[in-house]
Amino acid sequence: MKELILLRHAKSSWEYSVSDRNRPLTEKGMKRIAQMATVSSILFKDQEIIFSSPANRALHTATLLMNTVAIDFEKLKVNELLYTFDASQVLEFIHSIGDKYEKVICVGHNPAFSSVIRYLSDTTLRNLPTAAWARIVFSQSQWSKVANGKCTLGLPKEILA
Repeated sequence: MKELILLRHAKSSWEYSVSDRNRPLTEKGMKRIAQMATVSSILFKDQEIIFSSPANRALHTATLLMNTVAIDFEKLKVNELLYTFDASQVLEFIHSIGDKYEKVICVGHNPAFSSVIRYLSDTTLRNLPTAAWARIVFSQSQWSKVANGKCTLGLPKEILA
């Protein structure tokens, strides 16, 4: 059985004249990911590895999560393939994860993550909000064959209200 958490990066800023890859998180985004990490700490602590897009906003989200939940930074792997907005590239990455890992977090971007969630699971979620996560549990034992997963969502409180 495999478990995948897709965590969308926290809210980023358009205030600075920097490339998309270098956009920073907003102060609100930093607070929100810390809150989400705290509320979901048991779920996040249980993961074996965290893969992150190299984009500043995704990597910052991953490190804030890890710091908040006290996850060893040795579990963090930056992967260029996750800096994409294309679902097929994210799916290719997921299917290439080593089978030694049972529980994985990927930190990255929309619209790719929302599309992958719909493709790999039983959810009809249209848009994964910033700092939100989707946990997909698969019955398959190989990442290359994951499909038809059972999805649970972790959404910011103000979205649920």
